[in-house]
Amino acid sequence: MNRARFMLLIVAFAGASATISTGSQEPAASPPAILISRQLAESRGLQVGNIVRVSLDRTGSKARRFRIAGIYEPTPDPLRFAQQRDEARLHLPDLQELTGDPADPATADAVTSINVGLETPADAAAFARDAAARLPTIVARPTSAADERTTTFVVIERFHLAIAIVTVLGSAVFLLALMVMLVDERRATVGTLRLLGFTRRRILVQVMAEGALIAIAGAAGGIVFAALAESAFNRFFQWRYDTTLIFLRVTPSVVWQSLVLALPLGVAASIIASWSLLRRPILSLVRR
Repeated sequence: MNRARFMLLIVAFAGASATISTGSQEPAASPPAILISRQLAESRGLQVGNIVRVSLDRTGSKARRFRIAGIYEPTPDPLRFAQQRDEARLHLPDLQELTGDPADPATADAVTSINVGLETPADAAAFARDAAARLPTIVARPTSAADERTTTFVVIERFHLAIAIVTVLGSAVFLLALMVMLVDERRATVGTLRLLGFTRRRILVQVMAEGALIAIAGAAGGIVFAALAESAFNRFFQWRYDTTLIFLRVTPSVVWQSLVLALPLGVAASIIASWSLLRRPILSLVRR
């Protein structure tokens, strides 16, 4: 078995105990190599080359010596961003020796789960059925469709979509109220244009263009603000939770969705606010 190819993860050192030696030089018989997370290294004051003792028991019994060969940044996990990532990675034979039961040699060959990555993800369901048919004692399922994490984030995404829809509709009503106030203040101007010979259609087209410009300007302002706040938002929460997870990302699809929603709502608000005014007689518009 190639020790360099097989690496397993021991998560959360709460279930293990580590004793740090005072020296950082390798002894005559170099212990096996181990990788530790950046958070663990910072919290315990560890460096590359330090010798640590790892045990499954909090008391430190039956501990084994390991040499820190490197420090890595854990893969960001949205479900664990608030947890301290005190983790270590060991070679598979070292992990088996550390966790195995000498009284039961079969424990070294026992596994509870295996993740398989397929070259064609679309064949996951067929692979699961074939594996279950060949090995009736195992349970095989595609993680993309039945993974609990995927279900959790689908629910969160739908919840955010519902909040966004309510927010946009509320903003449209507020924009309509502003447009009604603006049009009412320009009643005399509209009456003068009507006296000069401007038709209702021409004035309505002008109002539509004005509403579209206001909507585009508002959407552009919101997009610029989101783009500027994105970096500050991510830096603050990455510092707060000590992670490299990206909390906020303004993607091109988000920008286009904002423009597609803002433009029709702005034009509709302008038309609704102006239509009642344009239907009035000309004398009622210019009368003080």
